[in-house]
Amino acid sequence: MSTAAVAPPSTLAARRRGLIALAARETHRVLKLWSQTIAAPVLSSFLFILVFGLSLGGRIRSIDGVPYETFIVPGLVTMAMVQAAFSNNSSSVFQARFDRYINDVLASPMKPWEVNLGLALGGVVRALLIGAALLAATALVVDVHVREPLALAVAVALALALFGALGVVVGVYAQSWDHPAFVQNILILPLTFLGGVFYSVQTLPSPWQEVSHANPMFFLVSAIRYGFLGSSDVSVALALGVTAALTALVVGWSAWLFRTGHRLKP
Repeated sequence: MSTAAVAPPSTLAARRRGLIALAARETHRVLKLWSQTIAAPVLSSFLFILVFGLSLGGRIRSIDGVPYETFIVPGLVTMAMVQAAFSNNSSSVFQARFDRYINDVLASPMKPWEVNLGLALGGVVRALLIGAALLAATALVVDVHVREPLALAVAVALALALFGALGVVVGVYAQSWDHPAFVQNILILPLTFLGGVFYSVQTLPSPWQEVSHANPMFFLVSAIRYGFLGSSDVSVALALGVTAALTALVVGWSAWLFRTGHRLKP
């Protein structure tokens, strides 16, 4: 292979300097307000582990052979990360539209996918920092190991892509600050709680067990739980497959908005 066929890193960075600058801006926004964007979600999720895990752990000894305080960790990590990715990107995109800052970005020579990706990366960074910090704090009180690292990496990547893109989509369509909060509090949060964060769906009576399988968050929680514990309520292939299909749909929707300029361009 000729050396001319491979562009040096400096050339690639020059070509993508708009994407790098936009992603850096979104990341700086997260880090500048770290007490709100990172510390607060970590603290609230850690309190869930202490209150539910350590207090109820005395009554609910184990689920499928896993100590209860360990069983709930993957679901709580999932909940904290997807909420962070969604809320960060929905608020960032809506604020960019509200301040008309988005017009300057769209007028730049950046490609539509670069604008889309640059706006979404802030939520991804925020979610990863929250997940890492929460696991570090949890390790002080709960014994948690990653049994299937490859499956966990794939599940986390799909989760961040799905909810990062969903946040962008909602930020594009939102007409007020209340709209992203409505989606998070009325849709995402209840579906996450009902997706098996605190319990095994297999313990539910019929028809609630079957109804739970219509909840997309059930498959995401199951996939991430499999990565941590090596077991879940459904096949990991099915859980990842359903999550991947939903991710492709939402990411495609987000890409279409930036490619066509729908609700973005005046």
